[in-house]
Amino acid sequence: MFTEYVRAVMTKAKVEKIDDPLPYVGTILGFQGVWAQGATKKECLAELQEVLEEWLLLKVRKQQFIPTARRYDLNALLTA
Repeated sequence: MFTEYVRAVMTKAKVEKIDDPLPYVGTILGFQGVWAQGATKKECLAELQEVLEEWLLLKVRKQQFIPTARRYDLNALLTA
């Protein structure tokens, strides 16, 4: 379920180009603090997914609310 959740959330990722040595910046609406930069759009998305996964694991560990994505709700992991 974790992998499917990450895939669902990554469909909401937004990448924009800025004037910077790492010109691509990615974010995901509703996931405060989850962002990444990369030299290419592909690199940025890969980094963003890694940041998202780490962010989710930290939320589970701290038993904090995790936004739902499509039909996926990881909050059940908080009570397990």
